[in-house]
Amino acid sequence: MLAELGNEVMAVDTDEAAIQRIASQVTHAVVADARDAATLRQLGVAECDCAILGVSSDIASSILITMALKELGVPEVICKASSEIHRRALEKVGADKVVFPERETGIKLAQNVSSARMLDFIELSHDYGIAEIACPGPWRGKTIRELNVRAVYGVNILAVKEHGQKIVVSPGGEFLLAQDDVVMVLGSYSQLNAVQAL
Repeated sequence: MLAELGNEVMAVDTDEAAIQRIASQVTHAVVADARDAATLRQLGVAECDCAILGVSSDIASSILITMALKELGVPEVICKASSEIHRRALEKVGADKVVFPERETGIKLAQNVSSARMLDFIELSHDYGIAEIACPGPWRGKTIRELNVRAVYGVNILAVKEHGQKIVVSPGGEFLLAQDDVVMVLGSYSQLNAVQAL
């Protein structure tokens, strides 16, 4: 996807079959051991704007590679972690961002399964998120000002997809919500669950 979005992408892995599978989709695909700082230097990794490290099963390797990337001066290093301890270790050696893709996908899936009305969910923290929901019945035919959502429900409406199509970002108080609108709402999990239950 990074390459499709117009970025130059170099894929590095010790698994030759994996490199062969991805070679046609990226700018450069190299069979190499990323744990070796000298190898990374020869590949020109120091010139990269960002490195994304997908190794999480081998904690020692992910820590070594993260250290090497930061020592080479890569401005942004994003790492996948397998546990909280792993996350803390990666942050201590310089990781700029640590992600838990499986956990984040699991949270999103749980939120979607828990409510038929929720169309999508983005976790912002352990307590807050953004939910994309079908417009609740009591909100239909009313303006955002009439609903006073911030005071009554404790949430903020970030955007509305009118009739599920055109997106209106930061709709004003006079915006009239309709039955087939999709509303993007920011709030705590309990607040979002309360809004979905309407």
